[in-house]
Amino acid sequence: MGTRDGALAPLRHRPFRYLAIGRSATMLGNAVAPVALAFAVLDLTGSVRDLGLVVGARSLTHVVFLLFGGVLADRLPRQTVMVVSCALAALTQGAVAALVLTGTATIPALVALAAVNGVVAAFAWPAAAALVPQTVPAELLQSANALNRLGTNAAMIGGASLGGVLVAGVGPGWGLLVDAATFALAGLAFSRVRVQAVAAPRTERANPVRELREGWTEFVARSWVWVVVLGFLLINFAYASSVNVLGPAVADETIGRPAWGVVLAAQTAGMVAGALVALRIRVRRLLRLGVLCMFADVLLLLGLAWTPSVAVLIAAAFVAGVAVEQFSVAWETSMQRNIPADKLARVYSYDALGSFLAIPLGQMTIGPVAETIGNESTLLVAAGVVFVAVLGMLADPGVRRLSTELPARAEDADPTGPVLPAAPSTAPGPAPAGKVG
Repeated sequence: MGTRDGALAPLRHRPFRYLAIGRSATMLGNAVAPVALAFAVLDLTGSVRDLGLVVGARSLTHVVFLLFGGVLADRLPRQTVMVVSCALAALTQGAVAALVLTGTATIPALVALAAVNGVVAAFAWPAAAALVPQTVPAELLQSANALNRLGTNAAMIGGASLGGVLVAGVGPGWGLLVDAATFALAGLAFSRVRVQAVAAPRTERANPVRELREGWTEFVARSWVWVVVLGFLLINFAYASSVNVLGPAVADETIGRPAWGVVLAAQTAGMVAGALVALRIRVRRLLRLGVLCMFADVLLLLGLAWTPSVAVLIAAAFVAGVAVEQFSVAWETSMQRNIPADKLARVYSYDALGSFLAIPLGQMTIGPVAETIGNESTLLVAAGVVFVAVLGMLADPGVRRLSTELPARAEDADPTGPVLPAAPSTAPGPAPAGKVG
């Protein structure tokens, strides 16, 4: 295998290296922050309700502004959006840290700063995801996405551990200060990303509503895009709520809390291993493989329902972690190769909106359902929802037939130039125009 096609070949491209460093730094801080913020609020008032208000404020503004974040990332240079977003995130988290460290924090102040941080994250996420194709040639996108996932997963593991150590050793305020520092470091890294712009110059006055409609048109124009997003709306609704809400309840009754922590660690380890696997896998129907892998989520839900033993749950969680990484890399690579580059961030924002809405809705719903029909029955229903969602995605010809093969293009000869996804007409799939790509 040649260097250009090797698993680590994306690291030879300077813009990608700085992008990967920046994304890993932000993920490290994002893993530290929830631990530090939770204990900061609990130290302040001891109220879980207050903690919910602070966390909920960030989630709400994140969802509300996510689509407009996609518009901005398609209109402006994406690396600039990332630099400004990181600077604002560093300022907001630094302000939270200062309030906590000086003993002047109040719940209204924390809610306001969390809301601002949610807005900042809404503008950063689509820009970061859509920036990847501008940093490497198109044939290296799969490896680039796998390396990104590997770095962010490792940062999540390290950040969660670091957050616990900081909170226990020096207090939550210092953990929040470290979070602010990681955003500052990420901003410096993003400022070194030098890529050509993909957005065509506009002669008419910008209209955000029209640009949102353009993004929606791209989103629904390919069946494999909206079918997968709809499928994962159901999966996130059922799986995330089952693992995050019912999982601890089942663990309390069976394997115990320490063992449940080991199960979650096994899932994260599986994600790291899955990213390593995704670096090496080369198949033509990458999206089909990724969707097929999501059947693995059913195993963990069935294990919680029927055989909640430590060995079974650790094995199922590890396999689920490996599987989700295969899908994640397949999905990002498919999007980046088949969505027009100047509309990619907006399509990503519609994709993310489905996920961010589904998870809290599922977490709020599953408790009352479990109280009515019991934990086991609820977990079995959730497993059925995941199974049907995966079958539904595979029923779409676009999901089954989408190819990762690239047409020969002049742009690929220059790795520093813009990397544009394949035109819609080049992607395989059934005819009505635009449904598959």
